[in-house]
Amino acid sequence: MLDDKRREVKKKLRTLEGLPTLPPIVAKLTRMIGDETVSAPQIAAVIEKDQVLTSKVLRLVNSAFYGFPRRISTVSNAIVLLGFNVIRTLVITASIFEMMQSRDVGLWEHSLGVAMVSGLLARRLGLDQPEEVATAGLLHDLGKVVERATLLEEYRNIQQMVNEREIPWREAEAEILHMDHAEMGGYLLNRWNLPERLIEPVSFHHEVHRARNFPVETAVVQMADLLVRARGFGFAGDPWVPEPEEKTLKLVPLSREDLSALWPELEVRFYELRFFTEEIREALSAKSAST
Repeated sequence: MLDDKRREVKKKLRTLEGLPTLPPIVAKLTRMIGDETVSAPQIAAVIEKDQVLTSKVLRLVNSAFYGFPRRISTVSNAIVLLGFNVIRTLVITASIFEMMQSRDVGLWEHSLGVAMVSGLLARRLGLDQPEEVATAGLLHDLGKVVERATLLEEYRNIQQMVNEREIPWREAEAEILHMDHAEMGGYLLNRWNLPERLIEPVSFHHEVHRARNFPVETAVVQMADLLVRARGFGFAGDPWVPEPEEKTLKLVPLSREDLSALWPELEVRFYELRFFTEEIREALSAKSAST
């Protein structure tokens, strides 16, 4: 049974105070993507009617976490390479991440890092649709964005509790909000009617043993989260790195030798990603200076 605090938090999530509401174009895209007679150029034409949205989607597609060897210059090409569902999610994340960039660059960088590593691990494991796993990595801490946007007082209390008592972020969330960011993120994605392939990894990236339909994808996101935290790329609130779950180690088997072989490739990608985030930082600084 939900207690009063959980009711209050879910009510705020439903009203989405402080978060950008989903643009009508997402609803239209969702309808078009469900229609088998609609082609990729037709969907691209809808996105390309919005120049700002088009630029955001192309910027995300060309960022280092997808790692395409050549630049993608049109939405049509992006759809062919990434698929309809990933493009629909990118349209949504373009709005969310604009807010994330301006409010918490550390969390945004961490999420980009997790997206990049999730995609790389998914390809290494031969999973279907590795780009969608990367997108799940991109969204895995969406709940923290929501906390900061709609529950600022509680967010600051969580931050203070983590620092003073040296406890994990989730433990502080459970004490103050009676739910954690993973549940909040999954709840929101479910309300937006996004695919279960995204909802489950986001909801259970700290509890892989609870994933029923996409446990491997969920384990990949957990492993990517821990690797990025260990690398120190970005900052998501917790100053330490927990052990992966036993189930994660079984589903994403990485020996010391595997990690040693993988790490040089990761470092190259982190280096590329740093260029991308620095570009965004400079753009934000210029925007702040002009206002």
